Amino acid sequence: MDLLIKFWWVIPILVVILLGLFTVNQGTIAVITRLGKYHSIKMPGLNFKIPFLDQIYKRVSIQNRSVELEFQAVTIDQANVYFKSMLLYSVLNIDEETIKNVAFKFISEKDLMQALIRTVEGSIRAFVSTKKQAEVLNVRRDIVENVKEQVDLTLEGWGYHLQDLQINDITFDEAIIQSMSKVVASNNLKAAAENEGQALLITKTKAAEAEGNSIKIAAEAERQAAQLRGQGVALFREEVAKGMSQAAEQMKQANLDTNVILFSMWTEAIKNFAEYGKGNVIFLDGSSEGMEKTMRQIMAMQQMEKR
Repeated sequence: MDLLIKFWWVIPILVVILLGLFTVNQGTIAVITRLGKYHSIKMPGLNFKIPFLDQIYKRVSIQNRSVELEFQAVTIDQANVYFKSMLLYSVLNIDEETIKNVAFKFISEKDLMQALIRTVEGSIRAFVSTKKQAEVLNVRRDIVENVKEQVDLTLEGWGYHLQDLQINDITFDEAIIQSMSKVVASNNLKAAAENEGQALLITKTKAAEAEGNSIKIAAEAERQAAQLRGQGVALFREEVAKGMSQAAEQMKQANLDTNVILFSMWTEAIKNFAEYGKGNVIFLDGSSEGMEKTMRQIMAMQQMEKR
């Protein structure tokens, strides 16, 4: 008891220390005011403030936050466009001036969200109002980039940064959707007809080229065959003439009648007619008078050639 009485002043000090100790959770920063005026910021962990003088004005979250937006815009050709998007934002950095802006720019989180949503919607509406209905679906990325460029400047003054803006869905009135579907269907039919026409043209062109090449090849083959036949006939005649000349020369040297050669040709001709006729009807006078008549005609032709 004597010890407690002796060191009574320690008790108020311990009370003050215990009342001044507080913790800041990870992902948040505490803003401290002294007698109602901004004093300092406290980082995550165990911290100390002067009891009764210092107050924790606000705990600012530095984690990413998201909000979903649904709103309507009107194009330059008076078409209603409906957007569904997701906004991702966070505190710009953990600098003291940035945290002060986050803590004191808006009265509450609700006011911040309302200002943020209206700013983003206004930026998108202003951009869409300069585009036609048919262009909106093709400028999704341009819309996002335009919003980031304009909204980021405003958010930095509030201590925030726009991380990302995702436009999840863009729709139109039912009548516009049906008309767009008809346009797409007609364009597809047009493209299909053009492709079919091109395919038919290519098919006919290739068929004509193939037929022309076939005729060309057949003509070339016929020409070569005729040439070879002519060469064969010429060689045959040349060999027959050589053989007959040699035979006639030998018969003259042996004092034999050369008409024997003609007789031999006559009998060989009759033999060939019989062997290779294949049932065809050939009218030929095979009598001795017919042979003599034919021999005289051949001899007359030879005499005419000699003359």
